[in-house]
Amino acid sequence: MAGITALDQMVRKGDLLVLEDFELNRVEAFFRKVADRFPLVESVSTVVITHLLPERPVFLRAVDRIAPVVSVLPKPKSINAAALREISKAMPVGELDRAALAAPDHALAFLESQAAGRNLVLLDIGGYFAPTLAYLCDQFSGQISGVVEDTENGHQRYAALAKLPCPVLSVARSPLKEPEDFLVGQSVTFSTEALIRSRGDILNGRPATVIGYGKIGRSIASMLHAKNVGVTVYDSDPVRRAQALSQGFRSASTLAQALRGAGVIICATGNLALREDDFAAVANGAYIASVTSSDDELELAALDALYERTSAGEYITRYARTGHYFYVLADGNAVNFLHGASVVGRCRGAAAACDGRRRFGERGGRGAVQR
Repeated sequence: MAGITALDQMVRKGDLLVLEDFELNRVEAFFRKVADRFPLVESVSTVVITHLLPERPVFLRAVDRIAPVVSVLPKPKSINAAALREISKAMPVGELDRAALAAPDHALAFLESQAAGRNLVLLDIGGYFAPTLAYLCDQFSGQISGVVEDTENGHQRYAALAKLPCPVLSVARSPLKEPEDFLVGQSVTFSTEALIRSRGDILNGRPATVIGYGKIGRSIASMLHAKNVGVTVYDSDPVRRAQALSQGFRSASTLAQALRGAGVIICATGNLALREDDFAAVANGAYIASVTSSDDELELAALDALYERTSAGEYITRYARTGHYFYVLADGNAVNFLHGASVVGRCRGAAAACDGRRRFGERGGRGAVQR
């Protein structure tokens, strides 16, 4: 388990979001009601990967009441300092490293150190356990009862496995996730506009491109349209491009066509929307925002040798080389976390975790990503 000092170094800048007591009490009451519907099963434990937002300790306590939490792994780009201090007093907290969890021996050693011989449910956000799941199910001294995956990005990672060695419950495709995804789209649009305005610029007059027309992408496109911004949509799925066209948006048949002339680019695929070669097609002065972690959406590391990076304001980075420049917001990470994330959408997380615990406790063997 990493110490609080080490984890403090990962806490995001400008972490000033504070919830009122009555707000936290309302969320805690909801989670308590959900948790009380299920008897405590001491033989089932959980490892939880999570965005450690201000209200998240309430969620984690609810999970802990149902199936003891043996380790909390906060996503490093979304750690609230107060939440980190609070949860570190109650549960083991570690450092999340995708490359380490993708190494079979390291991932197995971690689980053995936290929950040797126990029945274990993995609560995942982003498919961190997908590369090693088969190995863990085969070699772990206890039993991997199942996985609860929260995101579309993670859903795709588990769905890509040739065979699932244990049940995987996908919250990403649940109807309960749709209200949250709509709110996420709103918050991404809000934060993108706020950062653009912080430079004395505005959205209006800048053609926008939304890459990815899933639930979040649709919400973003609708919000931009409501702000009188012209929107072009690109999705690798031709059916989704047709949907965008039918709903009044310009639909591009290629990514290069979608990027041409766009003054704002919002990436909502969770699957590397922009790779190294794509950035050359980005218009001068364009702003690029993402709905998820930069490693999952933008191949920025490949630009280090090609562009000079300078600060253009808080949370705005200017990438420039001779004759070409653009701006990346929030270092390419989920831009909405700069202004706080939705509390309402988190309510379905506890219900899914509880339901997942019950399902995994009732049956073993092979399962399928639930769609």
